[in-house]
Amino acid sequence: MSTAKHAAKTPTYSDGHPLDAVHYREFKILLKPDHFTEAHHFKQFGKLLRHAAEQQEIALFTDKVLATPNHVREVVFYDTHHFDLYNHAFILRKRTLYEDGFASGAPELALKFRHVDLATAAAVDVRPAQGDYVVKFKEELLPLPDKLGGVRSLYSHNVVLTLNSATIDPSVKHISETFPALKQVDLSGRTLALVNDIAVEEVLHDLGELHFGHGVQGKANVAVWRRRADERPLIGEFAFQCKFKRADELHDKASRHAEKFFIALQHGVRDWVQLGTTKTRVVYGLGGTEVRNRE
Repeated sequence: MSTAKHAAKTPTYSDGHPLDAVHYREFKILLKPDHFTEAHHFKQFGKLLRHAAEQQEIALFTDKVLATPNHVREVVFYDTHHFDLYNHAFILRKRTLYEDGFASGAPELALKFRHVDLATAAAVDVRPAQGDYVVKFKEELLPLPDKLGGVRSLYSHNVVLTLNSATIDPSVKHISETFPALKQVDLSGRTLALVNDIAVEEVLHDLGELHFGHGVQGKANVAVWRRRADERPLIGEFAFQCKFKRADELHDKASRHAEKFFIALQHGVRDWVQLGTTKTRVVYGLGGTEVRNRE
């Protein structure tokens, strides 16, 4: 019998397209919101980041961001009253960039399937039925839920769809037709609305670019999410993201260096860290509806 008949078939989606592969590793540390009540707190965190980078002999290049203004975006989530999407590991989010107080550019509608198992996340075909879109498959690395000094992974299979206007049709029929992956969730008799009726204002501050050697590098930033209605800080987050075309491009030594730095930074900013959550989980937890998705 020929070798070809014994060769393992490449897994594909229903239309024959190969399963998406991870092309990003994004390291995240959630931060206590009461540490971000004034603009200079971003710079305070930046000093802690620089100190940790020096201690771990990591290069941090800040020349391109010294004069960069903060980015302001509105973030809203859509789900049913019972959180059927989120409790089935889906996240439906719209994000709009603001400049000088007004929306700038086309809003983005993102569908995410986020799961602790790589194969489960890869098997979900997040592509929309039509429109201009970009698929981003990430391994998100976070501290352990209950203590500093470790790393856990969430696999986030995302598609970002550019909208033609600032408004969307949030009906179940329209969203399910736009994103066929959602048909695996029973939404019959349900309606979609803003999660907990909350619009989030995200203020994003660029911190520079971290270089771990062998071409492994990542842009670093820190963000604070505030409730737009009363400007109440909800959660902060530090993140840096490394992009690659193929997994074998990630040099083992440099990847270990990045993880070692990530663990060291957790200890270096220990008074700022908020464990056991994500930004999305914070928004979902603000109402009275039970959230079964623990991420």
